[in-house]
Amino acid sequence: MIELRKSEERGHANHGWLDSYHSFSFADYYDPQHMEFGPLRVINEDRIDAAAGFGTHGHRDMEIISYVLDGELAHKDSIGNGSVIRPGDVQRMSAGRGVMHSEFNHAPDRQTHFLQIWIAPDVHGVSPSYEEKHFNTADKRGRLRLIASPDGRDGSVTIHQNAFVYAGLFDGAEEANLQVASGRRIYVHVARGAITVNGIALEAGDAVKATGEQVIALAGGHEAEVLLFDLP
Repeated sequence: MIELRKSEERGHANHGWLDSYHSFSFADYYDPQHMEFGPLRVINEDRIDAAAGFGTHGHRDMEIISYVLDGELAHKDSIGNGSVIRPGDVQRMSAGRGVMHSEFNHAPDRQTHFLQIWIAPDVHGVSPSYEEKHFNTADKRGRLRLIASPDGRDGSVTIHQNAFVYAGLFDGAEEANLQVASGRRIYVHVARGAITVNGIALEAGDAVKATGEQVIALAGGHEAEVLLFDLP
């Protein structure tokens, strides 16, 4: 079974410096039909104005993945990490028993566009940790490139959950299939462009939830960037 969620059905909050769309219930957006999907708890599509950002705040017991689409995002945390991530970078922070961090767009004249993803861990109270990896365009062109996994396979970042996150770029005749193991569920989010998933047309911001499907087929892309979540 496949359930389509259109972009305009998401929650929306515009704070002036931050324009954010919420795929799942978050902050003041509450939707009992879209609280989570398995351990996938948050996909926020955020646009941060120049010289603005999130001040220091705390998290615990959550796997937080940042995926930059445009611009750059500066990160600092209470466990000694500081870096700037850009398109192609994937940042993972395991909040564990508690971590403080900030995220800021230091560019004076350019907006930052990124996805913030939260995945609930399968173990609590671990030591907080941080990791980032770069996946270039060629890595993702016309294929599903693994970017996060429970064991860091294929150069992916490591998360505390039996979940696999893939990113892909598709245009024209490029296509990819994912064989789905029994009992797994799939969530596909279109970050930009347009594509079909099992014959269903999706545009930027759209998503599908898939359960009981044996294959997920991506085709007919038009400048598409896609994230696929293989979840328990």
